[in-house]
Amino acid sequence: MTYGTISQKYARPNRGRPVLVAGGSGFAGSAVVSQLLGAGFARSDTSAGQPVALDAGVVEGSLADLDVVQRAAAASDGVPHLAFRHRELAALAADTDHQVVEALGDALAGTGRPLVVTSGTLVFSLGRIGRETDKAVPDPPAAPRVASEKAVWRGIRVAVVRLAPIVHDAARRAFAGTIAERRCVSGHLGAGSQRRPAVHRQDAAMLYWLALEQVPEGSVLCGVGEGGIPPLALAARIGELCDVPVRAVAIEQAKAHFGWLAGLVATDAPASSAMTRRLLGGEPSHRELIDDLAYFVGKFS
Repeated sequence: MTYGTISQKYARPNRGRPVLVAGGSGFAGSAVVSQLLGAGFARSDTSAGQPVALDAGVVEGSLADLDVVQRAAAASDGVPHLAFRHRELAALAADTDHQVVEALGDALAGTGRPLVVTSGTLVFSLGRIGRETDKAVPDPPAAPRVASEKAVWRGIRVAVVRLAPIVHDAARRAFAGTIAERRCVSGHLGAGSQRRPAVHRQDAAMLYWLALEQVPEGSVLCGVGEGGIPPLALAARIGELCDVPVRAVAIEQAKAHFGWLAGLVATDAPASSAMTRRLLGGEPSHRELIDDLAYFVGKFS
């Protein structure tokens, strides 16, 4: 049984208000928008960097426009929040995200409408398998998400989705492509034994829909399809597909080789979504990362 099969029970396409998808033009957010539209929700337009309201077009503004965020949320039937300024300094991005989550919470307070907050599996203690019941660890690389996880209000059905650090789809090369393109070599850090979770973005989108529609208040869900992919296996597959050499990168060379991905590459952070799967009664159904790589190998060249 897949998430796709389960979700049909809980679809409520005849909403009286639109759903606000914050970050709806992003990589994962746009898949959430498509998922909601496919379930029978009204039309939506998107614009890069803008929150998106289904059947209300683009909401003009940015994450810094908290008044705009609050008004759009207050007029909505619920909010899956996926917007995040990933390329900013971690502390600044975290502060912005916390303010946005608080603004969304204030707008929805007392309504009973759902708010789905995005976090990441990197909030787990490193070096061990993270699970839904684990508390967030307020240390790097988790720090940017921890404060937002803790922002919960009465009168709102809040759920947290802890996404895997690798969200993939054949439509975009993302993490794997960046590794292969950076030096015309497929590199892995040291022995390549670190474990990194991944999830197909369509499975992630389904998870946000279910979180919006029917999971209990206060739920923590793990958006994980694969619990821990060894970088050595990933590098070998990229090297094979892209016809580039596979090499180990010394720890002291990580920043030079991997750039802004160096911190993620060095992280050993496996995670489980077993409890999420039991709660939803289904399994992710889309391609795993290793298989997905073959579908966008042409984008490397």
